[in-house]
Amino acid sequence: MKPASIGWRAVEPDGRRARTRLGDTIGSSGCRGEVRVVTGELSRRIVLGVGAGVGAALAVGTPSFARTAAREESRSLDELYRAAVAESGKLVVYAGGDRSLQQDAVAAAFRARFPEIDIKIVVDYSKFHDVRINNQLVTNTLVPDVVQLQTLQNFPRWKREGQLLPYKPAGFGKVYDGFKDADGAWLAINVFAFSFIYDVAAVGGHAPTSPKALTDPRWRGRIASAYPNDDDATLFLFKRYAETYGWSWIAELAQQQLAFARGSYTPAEAVAQGRQALGVGGSGDPRVSSPTKWVVPATDPFMAWGQRAAILSRAQNPAAAKLYLNWLLSTERQRLAFNGWSVRTDVAPGAGLRPIWTYRNADLDGFPAFMADRAEVERWRQTFSLYFGEVVGAPTPGRLGLHPGR
Repeated sequence: MKPASIGWRAVEPDGRRARTRLGDTIGSSGCRGEVRVVTGELSRRIVLGVGAGVGAALAVGTPSFARTAAREESRSLDELYRAAVAESGKLVVYAGGDRSLQQDAVAAAFRARFPEIDIKIVVDYSKFHDVRINNQLVTNTLVPDVVQLQTLQNFPRWKREGQLLPYKPAGFGKVYDGFKDADGAWLAINVFAFSFIYDVAAVGGHAPTSPKALTDPRWRGRIASAYPNDDDATLFLFKRYAETYGWSWIAELAQQQLAFARGSYTPAEAVAQGRQALGVGGSGDPRVSSPTKWVVPATDPFMAWGQRAAILSRAQNPAAAKLYLNWLLSTERQRLAFNGWSVRTDVAPGAGLRPIWTYRNADLDGFPAFMADRAEVERWRQTFSLYFGEVVGAPTPGRLGLHPGR
């Protein structure tokens, strides 16, 4: 079957592909109705005054990344803890996620280890957190010290603008090269992967080993799915399905009466609760084989990425932020990865797994490149909207406003 292709790209008169920078002018998710505070020339003019010239705006409004020779942290966690307590004893983290309680266990573990630090982890969709941070930066109302998001495309831009503090926590040299910025502007702290999942008892002797089987008529009305036109990781997974199986397969999938819901946790939840036999477009633990099974296909596509984190250069609590990143990257925490995959090369993956960067069918490098091309993201999003319908439902983390965590 011929690989799928969107098929329509803007082309310059000389035949070169036009690079429309949608990401500079719309929300990070590309969704209609979201407006990104422009961090380029326009926003700098606003900050400096309507009468300010472009040159002055460029010179003053956007600091460049401080290319200091950041050395890997040599202090112990206890030493970093004392520095964080002396600083203020506070820490605010903006974390990408689907539910407000999603980081509660992380916060509780951090408090147990460092009881004198008042940590707040605010969870929201990454596509809302990133524009929220952009707005806080241009209005000088920044709340978080640390950001950890799925919207990977923001980190190189924030680095260029001087918004990130160059820092290399202990163990930085052991992080997989594709999961870190060489200058220490950002690094991945977790591995996430999306595929499909099934209820072992419900599927019986028909357990699928490939996502291609999702169009089997026996599964009609029995599949839960996150919206591919809502979450960019789910979107990338469905894009890979379309490219591998073709648009006729996508059309067949659209006839399967998928039970869509907002939030990438919903497919696994629907299967675990017995509401659906299968789920697609979300995460899971590949080491578990009963009562549900999250599938790592042998050769068919799934997707994975490293969730990037960084300290903002204007963070009010940089010492606490450094403590937090060192703790997250420690071998102790990395061995507790919920899906068995660590970002570190010296932490062995869970039983039966290989390091995530060895799975070619996860297309680990493809997702960051996809996220960087916001025009391409938007084309795929709207195309899948034609097949599956518009997103319905309120944001699962709630509506958090401009300055949550303040």
